[in-house]
Amino acid sequence: MLTSADRVVSPQVAATKVRFEKNLLYVSLSDGREISLPINRIEWLAWLAQATPEQREKWSLEPGGMPFIGKS
Repeated sequence: MLTSADRVVSPQVAATKVRFEKNLLYVSLSDGREISLPINRIEWLAWLAQATPEQREKWSLEPGGMPFIGKS
């Protein structure tokens, strides 16, 4: 975190890579951290939980953070 005399400035962290293990989505972040999400327990990720392993392999991060699954 960067500081200034009158304010605190935080660097922006971005997702850089994704990978899957069973029903866990792992997201690598630009600051070196990795977070995981249980895709079968998060309602707004139900579409990803239902994707085939082949579709998940084609999943990518797009500018602005929107996901894309290529057609199989």
